Amino acid sequence: MPAGRRLSRLGFLDTNKCRVEAKCRSKRFAKKQQDTGSAYPLGSPCLSSRQREEWELSIVNDLTACLAGDRAERCQRFVDRVAEAASRPAAAVTAEVATFLAGDFVGGRQPAVERLAAIDPEAYGRTRNDLAGAVTRLSPWLRHGVLSLAEVRDAALARVREPAHAGKLISELGWRDYWQRVGAARPEAIWHELEEPAAQARGGSALRSVGAGLPADIASAQTGMACIDAFSRQLTETGWLHNHARMWLASWLVHVRHVPWQVGAAWFLEHLLDADPASNNFSWQWVAGTFSSKPYIFNRDNLERFTGGTFCSTCPELGHCDVEGGYEELSARLFASVGERTERLVIPPSLPWHADPPSGKPLVWLSLDALAATAPARQRHPDALAVCVLDADWLREERPAPKRLAFIADCLADIPGVEVWLGDAAAVLAKRAAAVGASHICVTATACPRVRKTAAALAETLPVVPIDWPPFCDASRVKDLGRFSRYWNKVSKSALQPTAC
Repeated sequence: MPAGRRLSRLGFLDTNKCRVEAKCRSKRFAKKQQDTGSAYPLGSPCLSSRQREEWELSIVNDLTACLAGDRAERCQRFVDRVAEAASRPAAAVTAEVATFLAGDFVGGRQPAVERLAAIDPEAYGRTRNDLAGAVTRLSPWLRHGVLSLAEVRDAALARVREPAHAGKLISELGWRDYWQRVGAARPEAIWHELEEPAAQARGGSALRSVGAGLPADIASAQTGMACIDAFSRQLTETGWLHNHARMWLASWLVHVRHVPWQVGAAWFLEHLLDADPASNNFSWQWVAGTFSSKPYIFNRDNLERFTGGTFCSTCPELGHCDVEGGYEELSARLFASVGERTERLVIPPSLPWHADPPSGKPLVWLSLDALAATAPARQRHPDALAVCVLDADWLREERPAPKRLAFIADCLADIPGVEVWLGDAAAVLAKRAAAVGASHICVTATACPRVRKTAAALAETLPVVPIDWPPFCDASRVKDLGRFSRYWNKVSKSALQPTAC
């Protein structure tokens, strides 16, 4: 059914009618999901065309009014409306939002600027691997475009005497830039292996099927391993994990429990406040050994060194846990073979996304990568109508948890005059552009395949013009993204220079 017809059938601006019809269809869809037993759908192939249509029809709605009121009211109202479409239990939603509101992450520009002002690049370089180290915790604002990579880099350089003193922090920003470039070049690989696994599991241990989902003891933090259970609880309760904890948790899931990396990646995408498919999924592939020269493993000595022994000293598995022993011993126990790759993975960068702006009035599209009034497209056109659309595909594929939706609500409430819709992005944008007489759409440039797909669908009748972020680095010499080292070798010099005035 054409998008326009779907909207007409629902009554695009009749939000009461939408809500009633949405509730009925959401219940039917939830029942079908329950019947199939699929807890972590990994993209549209997991649903029939009929299920997909019912999902899309159920959630065309105007959420703008949800952003009024104080923080607690608007977060709860906004999340309730989105969670209803995603068929999440109301009681669980309320409890998770309350936990988020009591935490120390607040979406929006001012909290991001305050946290940025507190970074210590030199301390970060010395202690970043320790769970108690001086990490920045800026990732949720970076992921949603409230801060840019260039802005954080410039702040880091301003706090050190020599650029090299901020080198470790800036190289970590480089990883985010790298993952986005790989995602733009190979969007199909976000859910599919870039390379054959670098190691084969010992004993013919078969991976669980993707459809089997996440094992219940992991999801409920009842594995019996103190560290794994603590990381699982922190992820699901707060939406944030130290990068080292993410690597340990991912490694244990994939290499010890034989959980497909796609299942673990979907679990992280659901709960992390900084959830981004490219950064998240390619990191899981790096751990799994499907986008790296070898799989990532850790042992108890490594865990104790960077946690101060917090978990192991009281763990009931101490002395016989899954990660006891040296690395050679562990590797021999987990893998039948770990060989050198004989073929070099080459990933040519994608062409820059560019379109010349036509004359006329623009509409500003705020994607999930640009939820701030300071995002380039909004800054370029501060008086234009700004529209954010929470897309049906995004809700179905990533299943964002209430805490992440509450963080997004914080960010959106901080943008003056923004409209927020729940539905098909192309249809909503076309309708709103027509309503205000816009000749084209401006969007902050992003590598997100979903945004680019929507832009391509609109382009024939409604040009979409990307507006670039301030550059983090000069990537003109990058010809191969097959490994981070090849990319960083070409861009590190420029990434360590402040943005030109």
